[in-house]
Amino acid sequence: MKRKIMVCITRQKTCERLIRMGKEIADHSKGELSVVHVAKIGTNFLDNPREGEALEYLFQISKDAGADLTVLRSDNVVDTLVKFANENNMSVLIVGESPSIQNKNNIVHQLRRRLPNTEIIVSSPETDRYSKIHLRQYIPLNGTV
Repeated sequence: MKRKIMVCITRQKTCERLIRMGKEIADHSKGELSVVHVAKIGTNFLDNPREGEALEYLFQISKDAGADLTVLRSDNVVDTLVKFANENNMSVLIVGESPSIQNKNNIVHQLRRRLPNTEIIVSSPETDRYSKIHLRQYIPLNGTV
């Protein structure tokens, strides 16, 4: 079965590293890559030059990685990500590390509880490249890292 990788991004250019990680996993596993951003209802990022520029930049990075960038409108980020992941049969979710990582009700913990059959990879800001040891599980038997 083909792996389906979903990268969850915010409106920050630093999310590029998450997209690149997703591309690396998709390339090595011959999987499909999707990039998703959930915008709060009423948020107008087009009126904010910095946020609009960041999303435009991430759109281009997604396109270069062979993925579409889907922007969904919702006031409930977790519900929306869970629904998208389930409707699209995602097997891997990549998210950035939450500032409140110790809080048992942060977005990562909520996603893990609600998507028990989906591998959730949390990338910290210091991570520039996905661990080659962990990446080996996505490489076909004849592949190399």
